[in-house]
Amino acid sequence: MAANRDAYYTICRELAITKTALIAVSKTKPVEDILELYHLGHRDFGENYVQELVDKEAVLPKDIRWHFIGHLQSNKVKYIAPFVHLVHGVDSLKLLQEINKQAKKNNRIIDCLLQVYIAKEETKFGLDEQELEELVTQLNHQPFANIRICGLMGMASFTENMETVRSEFHYLKTLFEKLRISDAGLTTLSMGMSSDYSIAIEEGSTMVRIGSLLFGERRKTG
Repeated sequence: MAANRDAYYTICRELAITKTALIAVSKTKPVEDILELYHLGHRDFGENYVQELVDKEAVLPKDIRWHFIGHLQSNKVKYIAPFVHLVHGVDSLKLLQEINKQAKKNNRIIDCLLQVYIAKEETKFGLDEQELEELVTQLNHQPFANIRICGLMGMASFTENMETVRSEFHYLKTLFEKLRISDAGLTTLSMGMSSDYSIAIEEGSTMVRIGSLLFGERRKTG
């Protein structure tokens, strides 16, 4: 299914009001669909699987900013380190160490977001509040030269109860602002997907990850 141009323009107009960044989630979608949005001027695309991202990066325009939004295994960092723009789902010191190692090999500084567990479901990855604080403290005492922590990422519960979703986003925003008191360099709060991005924006998201509204599957709006 081709990219939904009408949905793209509508979402872009909505996000422009709050200057919220749009990551077009292109996982499992053909390069033709990605190119359709690319030719409309879009440059930020998100992928969940390392091999798929590597394959697409090899054949698509080099000015695309690739976001890795899935759960990244340490042993696969090396494959995307040469080009990845932002890693959204960092949830351990071990992973940060490997990203830093591979970034150094590629003479790069890789931007990262720390993933926080905010959902009611056990299927989601991420740090809890205590683990987040401990990791940030470790990074403050022993910063890495080749990574830059830009902010936080979180995924709300998959539920039709939008008040639950709102409370989870509000909680993440609170943690984000708490960290920003001591680190003004934290500028990115990545939360909100196709079904809940409007609520995420209301709760302070600076970046949303939208796939199905842009590329088909579900047609309901968030």
